[in-house]
Amino acid sequence: QVQLVESGGGLVQPGGSLRLSCAASGRIFSTNAMGWYRQAPGKQRELVARITSGGSANYADSVKGRFTVSRDNAKNTMYLQMNSLKPEDTAVYYCNLGQLWGDYWGQGTQVTVSS
Repeated sequence: QVQLVESGGGLVQPGGSLRLSCAASGRIFSTNAMGWYRQAPGKQRELVARITSGGSANYADSVKGRFTVSRDNAKNTMYLQMNSLKPEDTAVYYCNLGQLWGDYWGQGTQVTVSS
């Protein structure tokens, strides 16, 4: 089984920053397909950012220029640096790892942006 553990969420004021981490462990076949998703109350889960093992990344339009996804392949860890946070960024953020046989998800970490 694969385990994904997110950390770094919390309460931050608008304009502030947070850094999320996702550590993957277990019987991992590949960490090539990793990404961050979020789900706000009343909304569908949406892609925030994803990154390949080679460092190629893409972002949702809503976070471009503010969020940066990165990874440390040796540690099987992915990060999400979130700057200039807005109230609309408030959501539960989930780490995702795609494997050939399906997807794995972390438990989620709450990010709340409020004054």
